[in-house]
Amino acid sequence: MSKASIIGAYNTEFGAFVKKDKATGLVTDTKTYYDLLIEAGRGAIADACLEAKDIDAIYVGSCSPGSFINQEHVAPIAAEIDPALRFKPMTRCECACASSSVALYDAIYAVEAGRAKNVLVIGVEKMNLLPTPQMTHVLACSSHWPTEGSRGMSFPMLFAEYAKGYQAHYNIPTEEFERMLWTAGALCYKNGAENPLAHVKNGPASVEAIMALNELDAKGRCKNMMIAAPLRLHDCSLVTDGAAALVITQTANVSNRKRAVEIAGIGHSVERLPENVRPNMYELMGGKNAVAKAYKEAGITAADIDLAEVHDCFTINQIISTEALGLSADGRAGYDYLEGRFTRDDKVAINLSGGLKSKGHPVGATGASMHALIYKQIIGEAIGVKAKKADIGVAFNVGGSAVTNCVTVLRKL
Repeated sequence: MSKASIIGAYNTEFGAFVKKDKATGLVTDTKTYYDLLIEAGRGAIADACLEAKDIDAIYVGSCSPGSFINQEHVAPIAAEIDPALRFKPMTRCECACASSSVALYDAIYAVEAGRAKNVLVIGVEKMNLLPTPQMTHVLACSSHWPTEGSRGMSFPMLFAEYAKGYQAHYNIPTEEFERMLWTAGALCYKNGAENPLAHVKNGPASVEAIMALNELDAKGRCKNMMIAAPLRLHDCSLVTDGAAALVITQTANVSNRKRAVEIAGIGHSVERLPENVRPNMYELMGGKNAVAKAYKEAGITAADIDLAEVHDCFTINQIISTEALGLSADGRAGYDYLEGRFTRDDKVAINLSGGLKSKGHPVGATGASMHALIYKQIIGEAIGVKAKKADIGVAFNVGGSAVTNCVTVLRKL
């Protein structure tokens, strides 16, 4: 079976593309869902040095556009990228925050089956048109509604269960555990400060800077308030608008090997949706299963990896994702972060983009963005911090409360 390769990629700027009038409550859209999708698609086709007529199929990953922007049936929007795309097959994929990774996997299956030669994958989400309570409700619909969303369980609360389970299982003192979480978050803020596409470029880039925000100001306000113990505001990813896109083809079709990156292995493993039926709420069991599949297909081990983009929707998930990838032993990732590992100077660098914490987390676009930015690192066109070595990269994208687990090994040709 011929492998697929990425031959072009594009990432829009990430941010909150709205203007809000505090006096009237009026929200104005400054860069629409449609704008973002079209920009990313056009950018990826151009980056692949193709024309729109060369694209055989399009897969769009998007989590909740019907709720976020009142638009379902979003894949046909891709026809507006170029008139030559009219009548091409277009399909939307939804798997919560892993929607565009699953879109990529469906595209890979089409390419490997020989049904399509060149496939465009787009991930997109527009989240900031809604007020926070409504946005939180939309995201909660990606939890198990009967036992979680309908009972007021937000995603910070769901990942707080992993944080509490992890701390208890490994018997980590609270003060030490907090420093682990803040160290992981600060690393992403530091990297994101150099990413020109990042949502936040001036986040608190040290543990001390984060700790300073925990103190109450003169008016009794805390800039790093507790959201769902033990997770504070700066343990949580951002509400972001943005899009990213990829073009893939069979590796056998690649004409310019210098700008192609092979998709060496994928692992797609789905955990049970309700948290209350899962054992071991201190590790990503589905994630570890996906990692094993991806590594086996690629013929690698964790020791071969140069860089990784991991799904730090919450700082605890960054820690347990690091362990799931085998980059730290179980129960040791927090200590490894405290010891200064996973920086741009380490053997393996994590979240050089700034991760979801700093780059941003437009849920439907996150998976495509991870792949796009690793692709750019491997071909020597890094956006932001440049990896010390970039022959093999891994993207670990999670949907829901660690339910849909997508692990992709990307390798230099």
